[in-house]
Amino acid sequence: MAYCGVCTDRLRSESGGMNKGVWQAAAAYVVWGLLPLYWKALHQVPPLQIISHRIVWSSVLLAVALVLMGQVRAFSAEAFKARTLGVYAAAAVLLGANWLTYVWGVNAGFVVETSLGYFINPLLSVVLGVVFFGERLRPAQWMSVALAALGVAYLTYDYGRLPWIALVLASTFAAYGLVKKTAPLGSVDGLALETGLLFVPAAGVLLSAELRGAGHLLGDGWLTWALLVGAGVVTSVPLLLFSSAARRIPLVWIGILQYIAPTLQFLLGVFVFRERVSVHTLLGFAAVWAALALFAGEGIVRRVSTPVPVTAE
Repeated sequence: MAYCGVCTDRLRSESGGMNKGVWQAAAAYVVWGLLPLYWKALHQVPPLQIISHRIVWSSVLLAVALVLMGQVRAFSAEAFKARTLGVYAAAAVLLGANWLTYVWGVNAGFVVETSLGYFINPLLSVVLGVVFFGERLRPAQWMSVALAALGVAYLTYDYGRLPWIALVLASTFAAYGLVKKTAPLGSVDGLALETGLLFVPAAGVLLSAELRGAGHLLGDGWLTWALLVGAGVVTSVPLLLFSSAARRIPLVWIGILQYIAPTLQFLLGVFVFRERVSVHTLLGFAAVWAALALFAGEGIVRRVSTPVPVTAE
Protein backbone atom coordinates (compact mmCIF):
# COMPACT_ATOMS: atom_id res chain seq x y z
CA MET A 1 0.00 0.00 0.00
CA ALA A 2 1.42 3.40 -1.01
CA TYR A 3 1.03 6.66 0.87
CA CYS A 4 0.92 10.23 -0.45
CA GLY A 5 4.14 12.24 -0.55
CA VAL A 6 2.72 14.98 1.71
CA CYS A 7 1.84 12.45 4.41
CA THR A 8 5.30 10.88 4.22
CA ASP A 9 7.01 14.27 4.41
CA ARG A 10 4.94 15.08 7.47
CA LEU A 11 5.90 11.82 9.14
CA ARG A 12 9.55 12.45 8.38
CA SER A 13 9.29 15.98 9.75
CA GLU A 14 7.67 14.76 12.98
CA SER A 15 10.30 12.04 13.31
CA GLY A 16 13.08 14.59 12.82
CA GLY A 17 11.61 16.83 15.52
CA MET A 18 11.31 13.85 17.86
CA ASN A 19 14.95 12.85 17.26
CA LYS A 20 16.14 16.42 17.86
CA GLY A 21 14.12 16.60 21.07
CA VAL A 22 15.61 13.34 22.35
CA TRP A 23 19.17 14.55 21.70
CA GLN A 24 18.44 17.91 23.34
CA ALA A 25 17.03 16.24 26.45
CA ALA A 26 19.95 13.77 26.65
CA ALA A 27 22.50 16.60 26.41
CA ALA A 28 20.73 18.57 29.15
CA TYR A 29 20.76 15.59 31.50
CA VAL A 30 24.46 14.87 30.91
CA VAL A 31 25.31 18.45 31.90
CA TRP A 32 23.07 18.23 34.98
CA GLY A 33 24.62 14.91 35.92
CA LEU A 34 28.10 16.44 35.98
CA LEU A 35 27.13 19.66 37.82
CA PRO A 36 28.10 18.34 41.30
CA LEU A 37 31.71 18.79 40.18
CA TYR A 38 30.98 22.45 39.48
CA TRP A 39 29.14 23.16 42.75
CA LYS A 40 31.75 21.33 44.82
CA ALA A 41 34.34 23.76 43.45
CA LEU A 42 32.25 26.52 45.08
CA HIS A 43 31.83 24.75 48.43
CA GLN A 44 33.03 27.83 50.34
CA VAL A 45 30.13 29.93 48.98
CA PRO A 46 26.77 29.67 50.83
CA PRO A 47 24.09 27.88 48.74
CA LEU A 48 21.77 30.91 48.72
CA GLN A 49 24.52 33.05 47.20
CA ILE A 50 25.32 30.39 44.59
CA ILE A 51 21.66 30.24 43.57
CA SER A 52 21.48 34.03 43.44
CA HIS A 53 24.50 34.11 41.15
CA ARG A 54 22.88 31.46 38.93
CA ILE A 55 19.78 33.62 38.62
CA VAL A 56 21.50 36.98 38.10
CA TRP A 57 24.06 35.84 35.51
CA SER A 58 21.51 33.64 33.71
CA SER A 59 19.18 36.62 33.49
CA VAL A 60 21.94 38.84 32.08
CA LEU A 61 22.99 36.19 29.56
CA LEU A 62 19.42 35.62 28.37
CA ALA A 63 18.71 39.35 28.11
CA VAL A 64 21.73 39.69 25.82
CA ALA A 65 20.50 36.70 23.80
CA LEU A 66 17.10 38.34 23.32
CA VAL A 67 18.76 41.54 22.07
CA LEU A 68 21.07 39.68 19.66
CA MET A 69 18.15 37.62 18.33
CA GLY A 70 16.01 40.72 17.84
CA GLN A 71 13.23 39.33 20.03
CA VAL A 72 12.92 42.09 22.61
CA ARG A 73 9.74 43.60 21.11
CA ALA A 74 8.07 40.22 20.64
CA PHE A 75 9.10 39.20 24.16
CA SER A 76 7.66 42.39 25.67
CA ALA A 77 4.38 41.91 23.81
CA GLU A 78 3.83 38.40 25.20
CA ALA A 79 5.67 38.26 28.52
CA PHE A 80 3.52 40.69 30.49
CA LYS A 81 0.13 39.14 29.85
CA ALA A 82 -1.55 38.00 33.07
CA ARG A 83 -1.70 34.30 32.14
CA THR A 84 1.90 34.28 30.93
CA LEU A 85 3.17 35.93 34.10
CA GLY A 86 1.21 33.46 36.22
CA VAL A 87 2.62 30.42 34.43
CA TYR A 88 6.21 31.61 34.59
CA ALA A 89 5.95 32.85 38.16
CA ALA A 90 4.99 29.29 39.14
CA ALA A 91 7.86 27.91 37.05
CA ALA A 92 10.31 30.39 38.65
CA VAL A 93 9.31 29.43 42.19
CA LEU A 94 9.62 25.70 41.43
CA LEU A 95 12.98 26.19 39.73
CA GLY A 96 14.38 28.33 42.54
CA ALA A 97 13.33 25.82 45.19
CA ASN A 98 14.86 22.98 43.18
CA TRP A 99 18.17 24.79 42.67
CA LEU A 100 18.53 25.77 46.31
CA THR A 101 17.79 22.26 47.58
CA TYR A 102 20.13 20.68 45.05
CA VAL A 103 23.16 22.92 45.69
CA TRP A 104 22.71 22.62 49.45
CA GLY A 105 22.47 18.83 49.21
CA VAL A 106 25.58 18.51 47.03
CA ASN A 107 27.78 20.76 49.17
CA ALA A 108 26.47 19.21 52.42
CA GLY A 109 27.69 15.78 51.29
CA PHE A 110 24.41 14.25 50.06
CA VAL A 111 25.21 13.71 46.38
CA VAL A 112 23.85 10.15 46.45
CA GLU A 113 20.58 11.34 48.00
CA THR A 114 20.24 14.08 45.38
CA SER A 115 20.64 11.39 42.75
CA LEU A 116 17.81 9.46 44.42
CA GLY A 117 15.62 12.53 44.01
CA TYR A 118 16.24 12.61 40.29
CA PHE A 119 15.59 8.88 40.05
CA ILE A 120 12.17 9.44 41.64
CA ASN A 121 11.49 12.47 39.44
CA PRO A 122 11.02 10.57 36.13
CA LEU A 123 8.35 8.40 37.73
CA LEU A 124 6.43 11.52 38.67
CA SER A 125 6.90 12.90 35.13
CA VAL A 126 5.46 9.72 33.65
CA VAL A 127 2.47 9.88 36.00
CA LEU A 128 1.87 13.55 35.18
CA GLY A 129 2.07 12.80 31.45
CA VAL A 130 -0.56 10.07 31.76
CA VAL A 131 -2.85 12.08 34.07
CA PHE A 132 -2.71 15.52 32.45
CA PHE A 133 -1.97 14.81 28.79
CA GLY A 134 -3.47 11.36 28.23
CA GLU A 135 -0.10 9.90 27.20
CA ARG A 136 -0.29 6.13 26.94
CA LEU A 137 2.22 3.46 27.86
CA ARG A 138 2.62 0.11 26.18
CA PRO A 139 2.79 -3.02 28.40
CA ALA A 140 6.61 -3.20 28.36
CA GLN A 141 6.76 0.48 29.28
CA TRP A 142 4.42 -0.10 32.23
CA MET A 143 6.71 -2.94 33.31
CA SER A 144 9.73 -0.65 33.19
CA VAL A 145 7.93 2.01 35.24
CA ALA A 146 6.87 -0.60 37.81
CA LEU A 147 10.43 -1.96 38.03
CA ALA A 148 11.85 1.54 38.50
CA ALA A 149 9.26 2.27 41.20
CA LEU A 150 10.24 -0.93 42.99
CA GLY A 151 13.90 0.05 42.86
CA VAL A 152 13.18 3.53 44.20
CA ALA A 153 11.03 2.11 47.01
CA TYR A 154 13.83 -0.27 47.97
CA LEU A 155 16.36 2.58 47.95
CA THR A 156 14.09 4.64 50.20
CA TYR A 157 13.72 1.73 52.62
CA ASP A 158 17.47 1.17 52.65
CA TYR A 159 18.07 4.86 53.34
CA GLY A 160 16.36 4.40 56.74
CA ARG A 161 14.54 7.74 57.00
CA LEU A 162 12.35 10.03 54.97
CA PRO A 163 14.65 11.27 52.19
CA TRP A 164 13.36 14.84 52.20
CA ILE A 165 16.09 16.17 49.90
CA ALA A 166 15.19 13.58 47.29
CA LEU A 167 11.45 14.17 47.63
CA VAL A 168 11.74 17.96 47.31
CA LEU A 169 13.96 17.63 44.24
CA ALA A 170 11.66 15.09 42.60
CA SER A 171 8.42 16.96 43.18
CA THR A 172 9.66 20.43 42.26
CA PHE A 173 11.30 19.40 38.99
CA ALA A 174 8.45 17.13 37.91
CA ALA A 175 6.03 20.00 38.49
CA TYR A 176 8.40 22.34 36.62
CA GLY A 177 8.38 19.97 33.63
CA LEU A 178 4.58 19.95 33.68
CA VAL A 179 4.43 23.77 33.71
CA LYS A 180 6.97 24.00 30.86
CA LYS A 181 4.90 21.58 28.80
CA THR A 182 2.02 24.08 28.82
CA ALA A 183 4.10 27.29 28.79
CA PRO A 184 3.23 29.73 25.97
CA LEU A 185 6.68 31.24 25.28
CA GLY A 186 9.63 29.79 23.43
CA SER A 187 12.70 28.38 25.17
CA VAL A 188 14.82 31.55 25.37
CA ASP A 189 11.88 33.87 26.07
CA GLY A 190 10.47 31.61 28.77
CA LEU A 191 13.71 31.13 30.65
CA ALA A 192 14.45 34.85 30.36
CA LEU A 193 11.11 35.61 31.99
CA GLU A 194 11.62 33.02 34.75
CA THR A 195 15.04 34.34 35.72
CA GLY A 196 13.85 37.92 35.27
CA LEU A 197 11.09 37.38 37.82
CA LEU A 198 13.72 36.16 40.30
CA PHE A 199 16.35 38.77 39.38
CA VAL A 200 15.46 41.45 41.93
CA PRO A 201 15.39 39.21 45.03
CA ALA A 202 18.55 37.40 43.86
CA ALA A 203 20.39 40.68 43.27
CA GLY A 204 19.22 41.85 46.69
CA VAL A 205 20.74 38.79 48.34
CA LEU A 206 24.09 39.37 46.63
CA LEU A 207 24.16 43.11 47.31
CA SER A 208 23.35 42.53 50.98
CA ALA A 209 26.11 39.93 51.27
CA GLU A 210 28.70 42.20 49.66
CA LEU A 211 27.76 45.14 51.90
CA ARG A 212 28.11 42.92 54.99
CA GLY A 213 31.50 41.67 53.83
CA ALA A 214 30.11 38.15 53.43
CA GLY A 215 30.09 38.10 49.63
CA HIS A 216 32.42 35.93 47.54
CA LEU A 217 32.37 37.55 44.12
CA LEU A 218 35.32 39.91 44.55
CA GLY A 219 37.36 38.66 47.48
CA ASP A 220 38.01 34.97 46.73
CA GLY A 221 40.26 35.21 43.67
CA TRP A 222 39.75 34.99 39.93
CA LEU A 223 38.75 31.29 39.88
CA THR A 224 35.81 31.78 42.24
CA TRP A 225 34.79 34.89 40.30
CA ALA A 226 34.88 32.96 37.01
CA LEU A 227 32.90 30.04 38.45
CA LEU A 228 30.21 32.32 39.91
CA VAL A 229 29.79 34.27 36.67
CA GLY A 230 29.99 31.02 34.68
CA ALA A 231 27.08 29.68 36.72
CA GLY A 232 24.86 31.59 34.31
CA VAL A 233 26.19 29.56 31.39
CA VAL A 234 26.01 26.12 33.04
CA THR A 235 22.51 27.02 34.22
CA SER A 236 21.05 28.47 31.02
CA VAL A 237 22.37 26.05 28.40
CA PRO A 238 20.88 22.79 29.78
CA LEU A 239 17.63 24.55 30.72
CA LEU A 240 17.27 25.87 27.18
CA LEU A 241 17.88 22.37 25.84
CA PHE A 242 15.34 20.95 28.30
CA SER A 243 12.72 23.60 27.48
CA SER A 244 13.04 22.92 23.76
CA ALA A 245 12.93 19.14 24.28
CA ALA A 246 9.84 19.36 26.53
CA ARG A 247 7.92 20.93 23.64
CA ARG A 248 9.05 18.31 21.10
CA ILE A 249 8.75 14.95 22.84
CA PRO A 250 6.21 13.30 25.20
CA LEU A 251 6.65 13.57 28.96
CA VAL A 252 7.07 9.79 28.99
CA TRP A 253 10.35 10.15 27.09
CA ILE A 254 11.34 13.14 29.22
CA GLY A 255 10.78 11.00 32.29
CA ILE A 256 12.93 8.09 31.12
CA LEU A 257 15.81 10.15 29.73
CA GLN A 258 16.08 11.88 33.10
CA TYR A 259 17.75 8.76 34.46
CA ILE A 260 20.97 9.89 32.74
CA ALA A 261 21.53 12.73 35.23
CA PRO A 262 21.02 10.82 38.51
CA THR A 263 23.13 7.92 37.24
CA LEU A 264 26.04 10.28 36.65
CA GLN A 265 25.41 11.96 40.02
CA PHE A 266 25.39 8.60 41.77
CA LEU A 267 28.68 7.59 40.14
CA LEU A 268 30.25 10.90 41.17
CA GLY A 269 28.97 10.50 44.73
CA VAL A 270 30.44 7.01 45.05
CA PHE A 271 33.69 7.16 43.08
CA VAL A 272 34.68 10.83 43.25
CA PHE A 273 33.23 12.12 46.53
CA ARG A 274 33.54 8.73 48.31
CA GLU A 275 30.09 8.69 49.90
CA ARG A 276 29.17 5.41 51.60
CA VAL A 277 26.79 3.05 49.81
CA SER A 278 25.72 -0.44 50.80
CA VAL A 279 25.06 -3.58 48.77
CA HIS A 280 21.33 -2.88 49.25
CA THR A 281 21.80 0.56 47.69
CA LEU A 282 23.48 -0.99 44.68
CA LEU A 283 20.61 -3.48 44.32
CA GLY A 284 18.07 -0.67 44.32
CA PHE A 285 19.97 1.28 41.69
CA ALA A 286 20.39 -1.89 39.62
CA ALA A 287 16.59 -2.25 39.47
CA VAL A 288 16.26 1.31 38.20
CA TRP A 289 18.97 0.81 35.58
CA ALA A 290 17.25 -2.39 34.43
CA ALA A 291 14.01 -0.45 34.07
CA LEU A 292 15.74 2.12 31.88
CA ALA A 293 17.27 -0.61 29.71
CA LEU A 294 13.86 -2.27 29.28
CA PHE A 295 12.16 0.98 28.30
CA ALA A 296 14.87 2.03 25.84
CA GLY A 297 15.21 -1.47 24.38
CA GLU A 298 11.46 -1.78 23.80
CA GLY A 299 11.46 1.56 22.00
CA ILE A 300 14.38 0.59 19.75
CA VAL A 301 12.86 -2.78 18.82
CA ARG A 302 9.49 -1.19 18.06
CA ARG A 303 11.08 1.49 15.89
CA VAL A 304 13.22 -0.98 13.92
CA SER A 305 10.31 -3.36 13.35
CA THR A 306 7.88 -0.63 12.19
CA PRO A 307 7.69 -0.54 8.37
CA VAL A 308 8.59 2.77 6.71
CA PRO A 309 5.77 4.20 4.51
CA VAL A 310 6.56 4.21 0.77
CA THR A 311 5.79 7.27 -1.32
CA ALA A 312 3.84 6.74 -4.52
CA GLU A 313 5.67 8.21 -7.53
